[in-house]
Amino acid sequence: MMNDFLKRKDVELSARRYGIDAMSAMAQGLYASLLIGTIIDTLGTQLGIQILCDAGSFAKSVAGPAMAASIGYALHAPQLVLFSLIAVGAAANSLGGAGGPLAVYVIAIIACECGKLVSKETKVDILVTPAVTILVGVLLSAVFAPYIGKAASSVGTLIMWATELQPFFMGIIVSVLVGIALTLPISSAAICAALGLTGLAGGAAVAGCCAQMIGFAVMSWKENGIGGLVSQGLGTSMLQMPNIIKNPRTWIPPIVASAITGPLATCVFRMANNGPAVASGMGTCGLVGQIGVYTGWINDIAAGTKSAVTVMDWTGMILICFVLPAVISWAVCEMERKAGWISDGDLKL
Repeated sequence: MMNDFLKRKDVELSARRYGIDAMSAMAQGLYASLLIGTIIDTLGTQLGIQILCDAGSFAKSVAGPAMAASIGYALHAPQLVLFSLIAVGAAANSLGGAGGPLAVYVIAIIACECGKLVSKETKVDILVTPAVTILVGVLLSAVFAPYIGKAASSVGTLIMWATELQPFFMGIIVSVLVGIALTLPISSAAICAALGLTGLAGGAAVAGCCAQMIGFAVMSWKENGIGGLVSQGLGTSMLQMPNIIKNPRTWIPPIVASAITGPLATCVFRMANNGPAVASGMGTCGLVGQIGVYTGWINDIAAGTKSAVTVMDWTGMILICFVLPAVISWAVCEMERKAGWISDGDLKL
């Protein structure tokens, strides 16, 4: 009987619904608020156009509500539940501190499902549904969001500390894992934002994401041409997931590239992302990763911890984010083609 009720309410307790659908939607919310806001704000700052700075600030300020509403949309929330999640997202993101996105992710899912359970079950639905959704979300935010934020912040701090302590091996680990997360149907941006991943660890994450996007874009040129170059290089390497499932060996070249560029970023060029943590998981998607690194340079100069943006900085970014991923992935892919591991058409979108 309970199963029938949950089915009627479209409450599906599954890893796919919460781990893939909700997180992917959360990334969309991040893109439409914090990420695009960061891009617009950076452009406004560099061009001296105040209206762009204002627009970017407004967009960034609604990241919590945007993420919560996106999660609700992915969970098929009724209208009253969906609209009520705006308040829940604002509370969870604000009270979650550095781990705000993770708090929004967890709490918005619970509040949404609770709202769905009571939706249209009473004659005063217009009062009950938003009240339940908001009260559940805000109460959970008040009780748990600060702890979620501290936990996420601690994990992110631990990763950043480990990367500073052992930049070579942690550079490889962070670069490879975050790069893989970017190509999987989950959100590397949401993960980096939730963990507050910045500094050298953020730079390694940027390197790993670039290796996947630029790597797949270049190595699949034969099959996909300019359209594939743009859609993967500036869009997402997630487009290759169906091909990876068919032939997992197609994933080897960009993973090898990320394992090489990660430690080069941390040990040789000291490429850090001291901009928004979410940019660490974006790679070349809309050039957000590079904007994040550049924003970090400007922030460091303003804080007095960096004197100027140097030729070495620009050289490192260009090599780590574009040149090396393209060359390494192409070279490894060609070796696999000659060995018969990758055939013509295996990378066709």
